[in-house]
Amino acid sequence: MIIELGNTTTSAVSKRLVSMREEGGAVALGRVLTLVISTGERRGEAAIAAANSASGEHPMRVIVIHVVDRTAKTSNMDAEIRVGGDAGASEVIVLHVSGPAADDPETLVQALLLPDAPVVAWWPDSALGAPSASSLGRIAQLRIVDSGSASNGGETVTKLAEGFCDGDSDLAWTRLTSWRAQIAAVLDQPPYEPIQEVEVIGRPSHTSTLLMAAWLQLALQVPVRLAQATERELGRAQLRAIKLTRPSGVVTFERVSDSAVVLTQPGQPEQKIPMPVRDLPDVLAEELRSLGPDRVFGEVLAEAAETEARELAVAETASTTDESAENEGVQA
Repeated sequence: MIIELGNTTTSAVSKRLVSMREEGGAVALGRVLTLVISTGERRGEAAIAAANSASGEHPMRVIVIHVVDRTAKTSNMDAEIRVGGDAGASEVIVLHVSGPAADDPETLVQALLLPDAPVVAWWPDSALGAPSASSLGRIAQLRIVDSGSASNGGETVTKLAEGFCDGDSDLAWTRLTSWRAQIAAVLDQPPYEPIQEVEVIGRPSHTSTLLMAAWLQLALQVPVRLAQATERELGRAQLRAIKLTRPSGVVTFERVSDSAVVLTQPGQPEQKIPMPVRDLPDVLAEELRSLGPDRVFGEVLAEAAETEARELAVAETASTTDESAENEGVQA
């Protein structure tokens, strides 16, 4: 059921929720958190669908802030209240906002937050440099961004590292959980040989690839090389393969389909491991299982930012050297 309220206020929306509850049309009891989503129209429905799916595991109130026209001179807000089949195990409030009201999302949602329940803020289509410093971030215990769509992964991880605060998270990191678990499991088995070098094959400019390389470099303290995979090899994934070189040979994890990875080890038969490319409801549900800080993510971000800074410095030095050589050639 979807109830639409035109040219309304959050106070009116809150009163309508109360009346619906009294009439038995919606129940807030049992909701464990409030999820506030700040998104554009392009990803709004996908984000709501993901939240509805995750609500089966985490009953919640979902508040979606959709900025229609930030430049409008007067404030206006239309709202939708979705319950029942249109909201899964949650209740969804969609706020379509225009004008100055769009600049103060904290005030917009305050009257709609569940009392005595944690607040999670999620930006599905952006990677804020400092989520905790934003208006929504200040009221949230967990702040989720998704840097997967960023065009410049290196610049993005650097900004996230500079603004990192306990409680920040990134779905580009969450998508790596299965990979990290499989790698850790293999390294916990004999032969207990040191890893000499690592190669990560995928889309080098993607934040998931950069974060995986940084995690391996931080955990193993060995050089990590990035290599480009073809679009055909990648499919829906961002990582194609990870190769760990040991004295006895190379351990390879290679994605062979959107649903499986093949593990190859010296002296052992190939092993096919189910590892589906993770969808949005899956990674969102994982994030909501623990509202505590992910300090490993913070350390990996810092490592990725340091690596990016070193590579930029090397590239700048090489460019300066080439320019000097070119000038000398002209003078000669």
